[in-house]
Amino acid sequence: MAPAPDAPVVLRVAGRPVGRYVIRPELPARLSPRPYLHPVTTLAGTQVTELAPADHLHHLGVGVAVPDVEGHNFWGGRTYVRDRGPTELENHGVQRHHSFQLRDPDGFVQELRWVASGAELLRERRTVAATELTDTAWALDFTFSLTDVTGAGLSIGSPATNGRPGAAYGGFFWRAPKEDTAPDVFTAHTEGEERVHGGRADWLALAGTGWTLVFAGATDATRRDPWFVRTAEYPGVGSSLASAARLPIAPGDTAVRRIVTVVADGRLGRDEAAALVRKAVSQ
Repeated sequence: MAPAPDAPVVLRVAGRPVGRYVIRPELPARLSPRPYLHPVTTLAGTQVTELAPADHLHHLGVGVAVPDVEGHNFWGGRTYVRDRGPTELENHGVQRHHSFQLRDPDGFVQELRWVASGAELLRERRTVAATELTDTAWALDFTFSLTDVTGAGLSIGSPATNGRPGAAYGGFFWRAPKEDTAPDVFTAHTEGEERVHGGRADWLALAGTGWTLVFAGATDATRRDPWFVRTAEYPGVGSSLASAARLPIAPGDTAVRRIVTVVADGRLGRDEAAALVRKAVSQ
């Protein structure tokens, strides 16, 4: 029997459930309601996402969140306003599920509408696929394409472009579980939050207790985006759409990004992480 249209998508790898994609979450407007993946687990069943934690209620597992689309907040929570700081505004948008072009146990293709103040700003095509890599690792392949449908052009910003240094979050974002000890973060050439945050790297690994996530930009445009990284305050990784400057999208144009994430049991070293990324991106 076919699933109900609004029923969550359960992603499976080798027959095992590894992710639950919520299509129409029931959330208050200030959290910028949007579809998300949670829980996401390793093949052994270790949970590697967190939903609406007390420190940031608007962090929703894995998804796409943008704090500034022409002044509208699709991230959730307060909005950073230049010369005022984080401010409560009634400017939140919503990502609305429109339809599925494909819905299978190992992935889906979805159409979404980004709506704020009663107007559609962006139309998104989201492609998600889950693939087995080894007996202890699988890959989440996540592509999103944002098309300006306003007819007038728009731009995407971040707290960084609005005056808050080091806060270029917005785009693909993964909230990991908060543990007693902060996770380690490293790339092929460096390690530690201070060195990795805000830098560009082909891949970035976040290693916690019994799990490792390895994030890789899988297109040239994605690899040019700096990484947004937090480990001490909370564990989260994102790829920044707007770091030094706003990202303009002309009428009818599309911005495309693709992130492939290796989800592995155990703590990987650099060589293991690099090998799994190469395998994941080449598939």
